[in-house]
Amino acid sequence: MIDPDDDATPPPAIPAATLIVFRDRAGLPPELLLVERSPRLAFAPGATVFPGGRVDPGDVAFADALGPNAPADAAARIAAIRETIEETGVAIGVAAPASVDPIRAALRHGAALREALGGSALDLGQLVPFAHWRPREHQARVFDAIFYLARLPTDALPARVDSTENVRLDWASARETLDAAARGERTLIFPTRRNLERLAQFANYDEAVAHARATPVRRITPWIEPRDGVDHLCIPDDLGYPITAEPVAVVRRN
Repeated sequence: MIDPDDDATPPPAIPAATLIVFRDRAGLPPELLLVERSPRLAFAPGATVFPGGRVDPGDVAFADALGPNAPADAAARIAAIRETIEETGVAIGVAAPASVDPIRAALRHGAALREALGGSALDLGQLVPFAHWRPREHQARVFDAIFYLARLPTDALPARVDSTENVRLDWASARETLDAAARGERTLIFPTRRNLERLAQFANYDEAVAHARATPVRRITPWIEPRDGVDHLCIPDDLGYPITAEPVAVVRRN
């Protein structure tokens, strides 16, 4: 669960949510759903990321309509599901639609997710909180993002890139993506790289979920400190990340 005692209050940022979708493979590391952002975008152009985006007013209204029994972070969970449908056509937590295309088309034309679902049930319990990142840089766009884990449904329709915000869609393991970045074939921003390193530790979705449920989800606001005379961008060392610092000179932040 998200740590209720996290009282650090950085400057205002855009509420956002990200969904890490797992596809298990027998005897092999799980594949993760990733998209490559268009080079024309203002935020993270050309970067390989997990599906996600800002929490819209429609997500907040949908969460409010669910009533007091909804999770406290319901709006963020709804945003993660909506953004993943928009960007990839994968509908997590949606009651088995015959086709995602009508939902995706409605979202593309400005409908809120509640309207686009047309009465289909939404199971927010399929999302497991994993991380909470909020950079402190004073940029035009800074996102306060919650990352969730989810398993790809067995009856899920094939993922398809949206070809607007994103130009490419891949299923790849965390290690495969990190290796591709090391070869210069992928661009990774700092939070994505750290999360991939953490995810590379798990042999399957169940292991990742067990780890997530045993690890506090506190807001991570990276800071800069000198180490051996070199400035590093750092994160806490008690939140499950195997690598917690990287030289500022080589960090891609946005």
